[in-house]
Amino acid sequence: MQGEAAKSPLFDGEREKVVGFINACYLYISMRMKGSREEEKISWVLMYVQGGVAEVWKENVLEKRKQGVSEVETMEELFTKMREGFREFNEESRKVDELRLLEQEDKHMMNIFKFKTLRGSGYKGQPLIEEFKRGLNRNIWRRLVEAELPPITIEEW
Repeated sequence: MQGEAAKSPLFDGEREKVVGFINACYLYISMRMKGSREEEKISWVLMYVQGGVAEVWKENVLEKRKQGVSEVETMEELFTKMREGFREFNEESRKVDELRLLEQEDKHMMNIFKFKTLRGSGYKGQPLIEEFKRGLNRNIWRRLVEAELPPITIEEW
C-alpha cells in the first residue's frame, strides 16, 4: 500500500521557510513523480511558488525559460537558485538581527545556548564580543569590566 503524499505548501519567499519548502518538494517528487521529466518537476515546484517576492522571482525564471536562456534545467538547479535567492543571501543578516534582539534584561544569566547558535552571524573576534557585551545586564557588565582580570575572549565573557 502506497502512502499518501501531502502536496507542498505554498512558498511566498519568506527566507526562513525556503528549506522546509524544498524538503517538502523533494519528498513529494520522490513519492509521486518518479520517472517524470525534469521540466515537469520544475513546473510542479513553480506552481507552489506564489505571492510575495517569490512571485516576481518565479516570473523571472519562467520568462528566461520561455526565451530559452534559463539557468534552470534541472530540479536541483532550481533548488540551488531558490536557496541562493531566498536563504543564503540573508542567513548572516538574520543571525545578526537575532543577536541584536538577544538581551539579558533583568535575568541573571543570558541564554548562552541561544547566543552560541547565532554565532554564524559573520561576527568574529571583537565585533562578536561587543554584541555579547551589549546584551548583558549593565550591572554584570560593569562588574566584569572593572574586575582585576577582565575577560578578553568570547569564551571568557
